[in-house]
Amino acid sequence: MDLIWGGEPLRLLPQKAALLPERRMLLVADAHLGKAVSFRRLGVPVPQGTTSDTLARLDGLVASHGVEHIVFLGDLLHSAHAHAPATQAAIGRWRDRHPRLALTLVRGNHDDRAGDPPPTLGIRCLDEPWALAGVALCHHPRAVPGRAVVAGHVHPGAWVGRGLDRMRLPCFHLHSGVAVLPAFGGFTGLHAVERVAGDRVIAVAEGRLFDVPGG
Repeated sequence: MDLIWGGEPLRLLPQKAALLPERRMLLVADAHLGKAVSFRRLGVPVPQGTTSDTLARLDGLVASHGVEHIVFLGDLLHSAHAHAPATQAAIGRWRDRHPRLALTLVRGNHDDRAGDPPPTLGIRCLDEPWALAGVALCHHPRAVPGRAVVAGHVHPGAWVGRGLDRMRLPCFHLHSGVAVLPAFGGFTGLHAVERVAGDRVIAVAEGRLFDVPGG
């Protein structure tokens, strides 16, 4: 789904990411790598392989869209436990598959606790906002004067259907010059969006995007 955002072409992808196609730049919010291991350290039984699955989906997007630069819009690593050897080894193998890919992290709240990724991964780390012409890349949804914002943080979800068939789906939430991306990580929750008149909510289901009426 193609938009013009802050004067830039912006493509929303059903893989819960966005693309600035003219820059060959992939925007990914809330990957939360290492979240499962963080929960297991607390004694909570959760599925294994979520980090590998998230990285494999990145592989697919890089290949299918000719991506040259990935910008992580905060919360790349879930916590300090994401520095566990097995998690870092998986991330390192992924990086080895893409040695020429530029990587930038716009720090989020979980990155403050987890710390920056190891320097060996070659990820440039910045504080928000990062301005690119008419677009500002952030973690927290916020107004940036003179620019349209792309952000993450809230893991937006939209209710669709009625009664027993009602379900909550990940979504893009566009409101007041701020585009909030769904969480990219496979082991993340959803927070129901609070929409007002003029908002646009675009849900993700079965590999496609569709507008959710209302507001």
